[in-house]
Amino acid sequence: MSISLENVGRRFNRDWIFRNVNYNFTSGESYAILGSNGSGKSTLLQILNGSLGPSTGKVTYQLNDSVIPTEAIYEHLSLAAPYLEVIEDFSLTEMIDFHFQFKSLLPGISKADIIALLNLNTSPGKLIKYFSSGMKQRLKLALAFCSETPILMLDEPTSNLDTQGIDWYRDLVQRFAVDRLTIVCSNQLHEYDFCNHQLHIADYKKQPVTP
Repeated sequence: MSISLENVGRRFNRDWIFRNVNYNFTSGESYAILGSNGSGKSTLLQILNGSLGPSTGKVTYQLNDSVIPTEAIYEHLSLAAPYLEVIEDFSLTEMIDFHFQFKSLLPGISKADIIALLNLNTSPGKLIKYFSSGMKQRLKLALAFCSETPILMLDEPTSNLDTQGIDWYRDLVQRFAVDRLTIVCSNQLHEYDFCNHQLHIADYKKQPVTP
């Protein structure tokens, strides 16, 4: 699986967030997209996952030498991000069942395993609206990590997590991110220090504006 960016840029009105991004993401590698708050990390991630189009340039997705249309790339990726909503009126089991109508479970992982991973064996019927913000974030991460997709995208993955939650996240990375194309948007080292490639948004803000 690969994602290739060719002269990709994005602007809002007349203001460029970034431009002339040329970069390749490939399977089995992990990438950190780095920058300060508001720098455009999440915007670039949205372009990578096909939910936002670039203002200029081209994004190409390939799987086994076949090009995947942008409108179909969602089938091949899992995403966890603070701005993604879970369905508040669902119970935990209903949310898991709903999610896996659209994704496949990783081999060897069951719904019961996800509930155990969340340490909620005694609360499978608890409504999501009664979860703490940290528990909701854990749920988003568990659903993403346990989905059988070649691409894993994480935006500020430890948002709302305490120290124990951060350790739990890092255990997920070790168990479930191997051999996937993993992309992490962050400005906190503990979220991305396992990544072997770094893309700095600031590097794509220093170029002269093209008319």
